[in-house]
Amino acid sequence: MDSKTRLFTTLFRVLERVPDRLAIRLASGIAGLLSLRESAARRTVETNVRAILSANAGDVPLDAALVRRLVRRNFQTYGRYWAEGATLAGVDRHNLASRMVIGEGEELLRSSLLLGKGVVLALPHVGSWEWGGAFLSHAGMPMTAVAERLEPEELFQFFVEKREAMGLGVIPLGPDAGSELMKHLKSGGLVGLLCDRDIAGGGQEATLFGQQVTVPKGPATLALRTGATLLVGVVYSRPDGQHLAVINGPIDTERRDGLRADVERVTNAVTLELERLITRAPDQWHVFQPIFSGPGPNPKADPQ
Repeated sequence: MDSKTRLFTTLFRVLERVPDRLAIRLASGIAGLLSLRESAARRTVETNVRAILSANAGDVPLDAALVRRLVRRNFQTYGRYWAEGATLAGVDRHNLASRMVIGEGEELLRSSLLLGKGVVLALPHVGSWEWGGAFLSHAGMPMTAVAERLEPEELFQFFVEKREAMGLGVIPLGPDAGSELMKHLKSGGLVGLLCDRDIAGGGQEATLFGQQVTVPKGPATLALRTGATLLVGVVYSRPDGQHLAVINGPIDTERRDGLRADVERVTNAVTLELERLITRAPDQWHVFQPIFSGPGPNPKADPQ
């Protein structure tokens, strides 16, 4: 076992052995301390926070203290995400259900699945989507997701096993992922796709918080090709270990102008909906790699 795999597996196993609430406090505290260090990740999170605030501030100058507070909370909620990922497989069904509520869109999701054409659920890197996936599995709506391949392979398989233990189906990101997802949708299944960051490349240019980004075309392409319902959802982390899911849609996937033009239109609609959902919790948007194509937001001077 290489050192990277040993580090991650050891951290997970340590967290698994303590009560999940304690694991969350420990991970959040450590991540909060890391947010105080100057790093590329911290600069990226600050850029993201400023982009969200600037897009909604109009002519009002950004509050420097607010930016710092949201950046630190972003790291803390990311620590919580990892702690919950480590302990989620051991959370019993009653505890899982008692700490999760679908505040908006549960009937929409259930009725869409009953159509039998499959459902694509577009998700941002916000809060704890894995908690939502585990909840849906226990609620009789198992979700299949695509997992980015990690090196070494042993580490990737470790994370796959963890997600499968939560009740999540996993398809590795690769040349066969699209056909596997289409097969799953045509059987009436639910597919969850993180789509606010173009991991695989080949995405589409779009506008997010007034900035140019590249986003995946997968949700739009799959829905248009299979006839599956396209929804947009998020799972927000709330205080005291609670979670709130919001599911919006459906996105209009009517075939109009040819597949290429339709994919562009639908992808833009998904990105707009993601922007609305991210704006509701800027301290939970966990994107630590630069995604804006230009220089990023150019906010007004912070007040002294």
